[in-house]
Amino acid sequence: MAAGGNLYQDLGQQRDNALNHYQDAPRWHPTHRVKIDRGSVLFDVIGKEKIKVNSLHHQNVMDVGKGFEVTARSSDGLAEAIEHKEATFQLGLQWHPEAMVGRDENSYLIFSRFVEAAEG
Repeated sequence: MAAGGNLYQDLGQQRDNALNHYQDAPRWHPTHRVKIDRGSVLFDVIGKEKIKVNSLHHQNVMDVGKGFEVTARSSDGLAEAIEHKEATFQLGLQWHPEAMVGRDENSYLIFSRFVEAAEG
């Protein structure tokens, strides 16, 4: 939003055929798949094109802001990850890896790279 993008304020009302992006399962449980673009920072971190993630939201990126691009999508086509095209590590995720750390290697890898980037 700060970079000029906008959101679906309520997926259930604004987007036909959207997956249930607010799961009934425990927060740590992955409930749907995400496809990650090769060449993205997220792909570099995880090394996989498809992963399972949790989903706890009713809003979603509709249009990305200036300088950002969508680098992962759910099967319903919604943005699941965005990255700044020029920054070393500006990664926005629609899922909650913090709830999956300790149960999911991908989440651990994301946080490890975040710490590396912060140490700079």
